Amino acid sequence: MLQQTQAPHPGLRQGALSIGFIIFFVVSAASPLSVLAGGFPIGIMLGNGPGTPALLLLTLGILLTFSAGYTAMARHVTNAGGFYAFSCRGLGGLLGGGAGMLAMFCYNILQIGVYGLFGAVVSDTVSTTFHLVLPWWVYSFMALASVAILGYRQIDLSARLLSVMVTAEYLTILVLDACILLKGGEAGVNLDAFKPAAVSSGSPSIGLLFCFAAFIGFEATTIYGEEARDPKRAIPIATFAAVLLIGAFYSLSLWAMVVGAGANKIVPALQAMQDPTTFIYGLSDRYAGHGLTQVIRVLFIVSIYAGLLAFHNSAARYFFASGRDRLLPQVLGRAHCQHQSPHVGSLLQSCIAAVVVGLFALLHADPVLQLFAWLSNVATLCVILLMAITSAAVIGFFRKRSAHHSVRGESWMRTQALPAISCVLLTYVLVTAIRHFDVLTGASGWLADALCSLVPLAVLLGVALAARLRRVSAEHYRRLGTYTP
Repeated sequence: MLQQTQAPHPGLRQGALSIGFIIFFVVSAASPLSVLAGGFPIGIMLGNGPGTPALLLLTLGILLTFSAGYTAMARHVTNAGGFYAFSCRGLGGLLGGGAGMLAMFCYNILQIGVYGLFGAVVSDTVSTTFHLVLPWWVYSFMALASVAILGYRQIDLSARLLSVMVTAEYLTILVLDACILLKGGEAGVNLDAFKPAAVSSGSPSIGLLFCFAAFIGFEATTIYGEEARDPKRAIPIATFAAVLLIGAFYSLSLWAMVVGAGANKIVPALQAMQDPTTFIYGLSDRYAGHGLTQVIRVLFIVSIYAGLLAFHNSAARYFFASGRDRLLPQVLGRAHCQHQSPHVGSLLQSCIAAVVVGLFALLHADPVLQLFAWLSNVATLCVILLMAITSAAVIGFFRKRSAHHSVRGESWMRTQALPAISCVLLTYVLVTAIRHFDVLTGASGWLADALCSLVPLAVLLGVALAARLRRVSAEHYRRLGTYTP
């Protein structure tokens, strides 16, 4: 294999992130408070009601199965391209290019969709608290400007900010959980949420999809490999720690919510609410007091902002890795000479977000029911497909190198069996998500089909770009995804 030539410009800032900072990045991308306050109440109402905590544990099991192969490969591939680099190394340049474009599309639309949610929540909070009424997009553009500045600068500045935000979120919700459980909830502390009758009630398939959407962001550990201290050790530890931390936190908090409202009463209570995303405020008022509710209101906004920053960093690094490999224009692969950040990719992501948010604002679209719901659910399809592709790439990568001394210490179970199982399970979840996409987004049949069609179009565009690179420069095509710092 041809050796990767040294870039004439600095790379990303090596050694800037500890294991703890990487965990904060991926946990903040999962936006735990915004998921508990905004996502799960709707998931409980549309899915299997009080049995949702059990589905969350099932989702955790599937993601741990995926992480086994994912982290095994992370010990041998250190690249800011994440899914893109893994797919190139395991499945070849064409499929790798498709996965790279899918990842860039995914994290861009996910972050843009969250701008709609952020603007709507801040607008409502400010108008309720201070009686100042401004359009949602004003707050979205304010957030966009600050995220652009932080994304342009050194990575550890964002990491320090996120660490404070995420710690405050977790502590506040854990206080609420403790208050609910110590006061015995609606009908005493019980395990009704895990009984078969509760798990099978309603629509478990839709409930499972909401559980998967809640974990989006954990998989981003690998994109920080080039900036991590001792990445071969840090990335696997950070991945498993993030999955377990997010899963344990969600499971405990969801169970506490069911106990607090009552297993038989939670769905009727949500259905009777004009805005189910305020459900957690009612629980807080009842069990902890109005003071904690006000804190949760503020941290809800903080949680969404933390997700904006984390997804922005993901999108910028995928642009950077693709530009460095010449899949996209090479200028995107240049790091800032002082901050050593993917500043060009960061600026491009901010510009794309500004255009799309501005377009939705001009069309007077609903920031939550349209901008957020449509784009975030398309991104969920993208992430599930990317994980399925990556599971297949893990199998291919280790099968090609089975005789190489560097991979002899890896077990067959971790490099072949578990990735195969996760690929099958994730494919099933993807098909289920597509079948129920109209329910997830609230979009009509033709619109749901049109939104789903964006996923294969992104893959085909990436394959076409890789094929063009193969025609123009076979040397650079062979190097796709092989950069090692």
